[in-house]
Amino acid sequence: MIETFHTMQAKLEATPHLLRLGRLFSENVLVQVGDDEIYLTFDKGHLTHVTAGPSRKTPWRFALRTDGEALAQFWQPLPAPGFHDIFGLLKVGRGNIDGDILCLVKNLRFFKEFMALPRAKREDAA
Repeated sequence: MIETFHTMQAKLEATPHLLRLGRLFSENVLVQVGDDEIYLTFDKGHLTHVTAGPSRKTPWRFALRTDGEALAQFWQPLPAPGFHDIFGLLKVGRGNIDGDILCLVKNLRFFKEFMALPRAKREDAA
């Protein structure tokens, strides 16, 4: 799982519009997939550190918690309804968001597009 986030880090650096969207986002985020915890450190829209957990000493602003199967469906090129969006995961009971929701909402488009980076484009999937 951590390798996927390192790949997302490289894709983020190659996506100028996403870096522009995140230019005001400098926070630590926890993404928990099953029992695996991954801490993402963003600095002005750049993902500077990807750290494996668990860690009681690493602070985070908000957390996205889901299971591996749900995340795999979320990362499909054309996800099924309910798996197309991080809030869709919550609606179908396959995800949870904790922490500072206001911070997430202020940077919602950036974070949603960042989380969707592993999705293959339609032409790549064909």
